[in-house]
Amino acid sequence: MPSRGLSFVGLLLLSALLLTGCEPDAPDDTSTTADATDEPTDERPADDWWATMQAHCGNAYPGGLTLEPEGDEMLDGDELLIAHFRVCEEDRMEIPFHIETDDGWDRSRTWILTRHDDRLELRHDHRKPDGSDDEVTMYGGFTTGPGSAERQEFLSQERTEETGIWRGWRLEVEAGDRYTYGTVRDVNWSWRVDFDLSDPMDDPPPAPWGHEEDA
Repeated sequence: MPSRGLSFVGLLLLSALLLTGCEPDAPDDTSTTADATDEPTDERPADDWWATMQAHCGNAYPGGLTLEPEGDEMLDGDELLIAHFRVCEEDRMEIPFHIETDDGWDRSRTWILTRHDDRLELRHDHRKPDGSDDEVTMYGGFTTGPGSAERQEFLSQERTEETGIWRGWRLEVEAGDRYTYGTVRDVNWSWRVDFDLSDPMDDPPPAPWGHEEDA
């Protein structure tokens, strides 16, 4: 009986060893954590957004006012608005914003977008009819997060510091469908214009004021 008992124990130990050998190797927690956090990734929503915007280069699109806060008199609401994807370089875009008025066209505004290594930048180039700089011009800001392939938001540092509430600009694009520009207060639109990307104009507008010699 004692020898049989020792044999039984031996068999149990042998079985345990065999089962252990059949189990898959445990993952290396250190290496998987490093892979998840330290390895560079090519997934940059801003690059997809940029590519969609550049797909409309050379075209001009009609649009109109969608949202305007009470008391804002910049637009009446029935003007024809035009966004012209006029200048497109690898890391820079210039999109003039033309506004129809009773006296003709206001060609004073151009949205300038620049792609940096780590973020995007939006600036507002405002000119007078003679091409000189407006008193308020080249204001704007940078993106503060990855955004998405459809939406990028740009922080106005000054306005945010003044109010304590996130203020800035939101630009959305849906290929062949819609381009939207507007201002944002906290998470909500405060002013917004939309352009129909499915309906490119046959005749793009002339250059904005001060940019006649460009492109």
